[in-house]
Amino acid sequence: MKPLIIIATPNICWLKPQVDYPRTPESIAEEAALCLANGATILHTHAEGKWKETIAAVRSRCEIIVQCGMSSLPISDRMEVFTERADMISIILNHHDEAFIEGDFNVLHTKDELREYARLCNKYRVVPEWEVWHAGSIWNLNHLLGRKAIKPPCVTTLFFGWPGGTWSPPTVEEYFYRRRLMPQGCVCNVSIMGEGQRDIIAAAIVHGDHVRVGTEDNPCDHNGIPVDTPALVRETAEMARALGRPLASVQQARKMIGL
Repeated sequence: MKPLIIIATPNICWLKPQVDYPRTPESIAEEAALCLANGATILHTHAEGKWKETIAAVRSRCEIIVQCGMSSLPISDRMEVFTERADMISIILNHHDEAFIEGDFNVLHTKDELREYARLCNKYRVVPEWEVWHAGSIWNLNHLLGRKAIKPPCVTTLFFGWPGGTWSPPTVEEYFYRRRLMPQGCVCNVSIMGEGQRDIIAAAIVHGDHVRVGTEDNPCDHNGIPVDTPALVRETAEMARALGRPLASVQQARKMIGL
């Protein structure tokens, strides 16, 4: 079994916006270093409007892989992610339909947009992280593969329990169902919002997939106590060790995701 990649998400908690998180490039870089020290190898960051400064700050602070999120934004608002040569960019494979405390997000994402993302990733050598929210997302992923817009292996994240029209049940049964539909050779991560997180994370660790944790996904530890993202990374790393799964180094993670 390949070593475990832990993706850290020290971003806004959509269900509990009062939870604190780093907002400046400097504080994001400091949090990234702490996450790396506790076992994470990829930083998933929201730095819209300050992509350039944040990417530079993180890279000057540590060697963690930089994955730029906010896939709801149009490509035009994310071009700095490409021009600054971030390591990865998150791309949703379906429409955004999410319902959070501070408002709903309903954004159309077409197959033309997906093909343009694929073109830009190839041009700038940025690894796409394809967000899989339901079975239809997998149809679109196979569409891109069939058109040869992208080449396997694909780096993907399977989302569970995120509220709204793209919700899916945060259960191990749903994880196994969707996992069976994925194209062969995918590097699969899991992201679970709220309850059910521990069960799916444990299943992913045992079955060779990878995990994403942090304040954006669920800001509480396994005792239900709010903690910061480095603590959530540390807890997940301890779970992996208890289950006999080694943690990936940054170099191992880079090789697995095709950097």
